Amino acid sequence: MPYKYGHYFVGFVLLVTVTGFWASYFTMIGNVPLAFHVHAVTATSWLLLLFVQSLAIHRRMNTFHKTLGKASFALFPLLIVGFVMIINVSAARFATLESPFIAVLGPAFGIGMAIAITAYLTLFYLALRNRRNIKLHAGYMLATPMILFESPFSRLMDQAFPWMNVIGSEGPRQVLDTIAISDAMVATFAMALYFLDRKNGAPWLVATFFVILQAVVMWFAPDMAGLDGLFAAYSQIPPSLTVLLGLIAGGLAGYLGWTRGLSPARAPAKASPA
Repeated sequence: MPYKYGHYFVGFVLLVTVTGFWASYFTMIGNVPLAFHVHAVTATSWLLLLFVQSLAIHRRMNTFHKTLGKASFALFPLLIVGFVMIINVSAARFATLESPFIAVLGPAFGIGMAIAITAYLTLFYLALRNRRNIKLHAGYMLATPMILFESPFSRLMDQAFPWMNVIGSEGPRQVLDTIAISDAMVATFAMALYFLDRKNGAPWLVATFFVILQAVVMWFAPDMAGLDGLFAAYSQIPPSLTVLLGLIAGGLAGYLGWTRGLSPARAPAKASPA
């Protein structure tokens, strides 16, 4: 089976996630919006699913692996819902100008999460469509934790490794520095995996594209004319509608990936002439 150390990678991401969000979520767990809980539960469940799936397939527990794969059809749309709810919280805070911090960075957070949602939808769709190619299927699934690795690691960088911020912006934009550096680290790792097996390296190219896009767009977002107005307009859309659209998008990615990955029907054999 490919990526025999895949579960160690996912386990590392889980560790970074818990550590990075310890101060901003776990120590304040009773005083955060519902959206944060939905996002935390669904994103952590996704990582746990990937961890157990990787472990199961390498221990020849194929039936259990497939059962977890079926569970992903239910979990993935909820994962996308969690992402959308985070955008909605950021948009609501931006609309009310809750703080100077969110006034500057709110649109950047919104567009960064929108890029992440697009990346997750793309990777999950491609993982299902290519499920008959084990290396591609595993690669696309294992690439999903790369997309939002910047979220916990940028916090960890700010708290424990400030020397890693070699960009050195001041004020709220310092947060965008740590996100960009985290994404650059992910892109470097993904490209290393690509060069180890270029024949089956498409998942790592896709992941690299999205994390670099996210880093660049988020860093320049505060200077983008019109983005503030677009994010303010988004905040006026009923949250229930955006959540519903997120749920549909997640379900559609799974459905299309599965149906387009089906083997083509074989034509009936022609009877040989007597």
